[in-house]
This record gives sequence, structure tokens and C-alpha cells, in this order.
Amino acid sequence: MENNCLNCSRPITENFCSNCGQKKYKRIDRKYLIDEVQYLAVHTNKGFFYSIKNVARNPGKTAKKFIDGDRVNHYKPILLAFVLSGISAFLSFKVIKTDAIMEKYMQQIYGEQKLPMLGMHDAMSILSSYSSIIMLLLIPLASIVTALVFKKWGENYYEHVIMNTYTLVYYTILSIVVFFPILYLLKDTPTMFVTFTSLSTFLAYPFIMVWFYKEYYTQKSIGDIIFKVLLALGIGIVIYIMIIFGMAIWMVMNNPEMFIPKK
Repeated sequence: MENNCLNCSRPITENFCSNCGQKKYKRIDRKYLIDEVQYLAVHTNKGFFYSIKNVARNPGKTAKKFIDGDRVNHYKPILLAFVLSGISAFLSFKVIKTDAIMEKYMQQIYGEQKLPMLGMHDAMSILSSYSSIIMLLLIPLASIVTALVFKKWGENYYEHVIMNTYTLVYYTILSIVVFFPILYLLKDTPTMFVTFTSLSTFLAYPFIMVWFYKEYYTQKSIGDIIFKVLLALGIGIVIYIMIIFGMAIWMVMNNPEMFIPKK
């Protein structure tokens, strides 16, 4: 049985089954565990960190190579985005403690009224602490917009999902390496904290998108790319405002007392 695949029963002539990819049976012993640890270290080195290094240097070129088929050494982009978004959420929520900073910010606005808009405070805390995860969940919607805006340039919707994932990966790396240390220093000044958080998102992302698409579409002019990026962002902002407006209406209808000042 050791020469047959334990998953599909096909004969195995190499280390892996040619039919289903199952690894050839090997009894679990000390050597097995050592080999697994070595594989994990090498795979992480050449997969996770390799992908981060390439995205940090050339996000558009990295996405282009992956979509064109150069994938063997790369960490799966969606999985990479999930991992980095998790790290980002942990740093934001547990290290910087964004929720506590947002509470102080709301207290500064409403003084001694003890946060009359408690629901709005909770919503702002969630948006600030888990921004990367929220942006990750919005990728399917964002990809509809970019696929329509860049439709004549060749890529389909699913390729735009990967492209937007790489854009988010770069933004998350930038946030962890650059923005979070600054936010940590600003945590005792809530107003400056909120201002920097807003500016770092709404100013950095357009530049990232222009750089990304210029690297991806090397034959296109910078003017065409800027126009399409601004168009995509404009549509995205309209959709975002509609979502926020819808959330506000939903909150009022389901919990109107949150907007009544507490005495």
C-alpha cells in the first residue's frame, strides 16, 4: 500500500501522486517533523516574505506576473491579504488601541454628554480598528467598479479581484510599516490621530492606485491612468457614501435612542 496513493489509490512513482497531489505515505517520526519544519521555514521564506518583498517594491509588476502565470514562488494573494489584514487589525486594536482613542475623540466632541451617539462611536471604532479587513471584504464590489472602468484594457472581473487584492496588500504593508508607528505616537492626541488616519487613507490610496496601474499597464500613458483611477475612485466614493447613508438610516430605524443626548 505504500506505493499506492492513500487518497485515490493510484500508483505513486515519485514523492507525490500525479493524479491528486497527495504526498507519498511516510510514517510520522522525528525525521518527518524535522522535514515539515524545514518545509514551513523555506515556504514562508520563499512564499510569504518573498511576496511581501516583491509587492513592497513593485506592486503592479508583481500582480502582472502572477496573473500572467508566474505563481510558483508567490504566496496566494487573497490569503496574503487575509494574513496582513489580521496583523493590521491586531496592531490597531490591541497595540494602538484605536477603540479607546475613538472614545476619547467622541468625548472631546460631546463633552460631558457621555457619548450621546454611542452607536456612532462604536461604528467609528470598528471602521478605524478593522479598516483593512473591511477593505478586504469590499474587494468584490471594488472590482466591479475597476473592471467596468478598465474594461477596454483587457482584464476580466476575476483578474481585477486579484489586482485590487494586491493594491490592498501594498496599502496594508505601508500602514504597518509607516502609518502605524506615527499613529502610535499620536495616540494621546485623538484629534490629530483621527485627522492623520483620514488623510493617510484618502491621500495615499489614489497615489498607490496610479503607481500600481502604471506598473501593470506599462504601455498606457500616465494621463489615461490618472483619469481612470479618478473615475474609479469617484464611483467608489459615491457608493461608499450611499452605504454609510444606508447604515445611518438603518441605525436610526433600529435604535433611535442612540441619537438622543443622555442626561
